[in-house]
Amino acid sequence: MAPPNQLCLVLVIFLSIFSLSSLPTSAIIPKANISLPLPSSQLVENLCNGKAVENRRFCLKALSSPKIIAAMDTTQLGTLIMKLGAANAKATLNVYNEIIKKAGSPQALKALNCCVEAYKYAILSFEMVSSELVEDPQTANYDVAVIGPEIANCEKELINAKVQAPRLLAGNRFMKYYVSMGYEITSTLELENPNEY
Repeated sequence: MAPPNQLCLVLVIFLSIFSLSSLPTSAIIPKANISLPLPSSQLVENLCNGKAVENRRFCLKALSSPKIIAAMDTTQLGTLIMKLGAANAKATLNVYNEIIKKAGSPQALKALNCCVEAYKYAILSFEMVSSELVEDPQTANYDVAVIGPEIANCEKELINAKVQAPRLLAGNRFMKYYVSMGYEITSTLELENPNEY
């Protein structure tokens, strides 16, 4: 037979687990900034499988937050995508502004300033599209689409000026992904809500 101390310990552990099992899990698991992979909604799946989406894996990961998965319709999902696009553009703009301070050549400075303007434009466009989604999906679709050439021009300027900054290239790549997701969602909204113009 087990010594009394071990028996008491086992009994305490058993009772602790048993009594905690009846509590809701939020009482046991502390709220933390840990992103657990969540199953995507059918709305997100359909969007990320769309023809315009450049990177399905990025799309699914970017749209994996509980708030986005809970989106009830295409308009709500579109609004959330535009907010993500604007937030990404703001973060990348901050990187450009940081790197401008260290620009070496006049060519590099010119290229970086071109990109700053492109990202300011992207931020304004993403924010504007959020309000257009319901009223005018066709205009929203156009406004998202024209961000792409601005970012492409930014990249061209960086290459021509021989600016090598992996953070900027990654920011530009992610922006292209958000533009493709925005284009896909606005195209879907156009099909769902055809307007006579």
